[in-house]
Amino acid sequence: MKISQDLGTASYRIRGYEPGEVRINQDAHQASLVLGLDALITDWGPGSLDELTAAHMETVLSLAPEVIILGTGETQRFPDREIMLPLLREGIGVEVMANDAACRTYNVLMSEDRRVALALIMER
Repeated sequence: MKISQDLGTASYRIRGYEPGEVRINQDAHQASLVLGLDALITDWGPGSLDELTAAHMETVLSLAPEVIILGTGETQRFPDREIMLPLLREGIGVEVMANDAACRTYNVLMSEDRRVALALIMER
């Protein structure tokens, strides 16, 4: 799927997504990553939702988002509640969805200059 929306002031934009690969600006990425308006963290750990830990989410929190979009692979799956509770207690909105929807949603919120972070699990 090609994504072409190009609004907002973010340094990083998702240009396309297909299973196993996301294109951010001009670069293709095949591993799990965290994306914020002005941050791209490519060495983010989990290779599946089952590997996701609260420590992984601390990396996402370091971007100080108002909302986190968690892409869980090709299908929407929800993480353990122990991972989600600290985020919700901090008052941070968390949306969980399949990666294609997560990429589209990130671009919409980014174009509105919202403080959004995308945590994208690219399954191995």
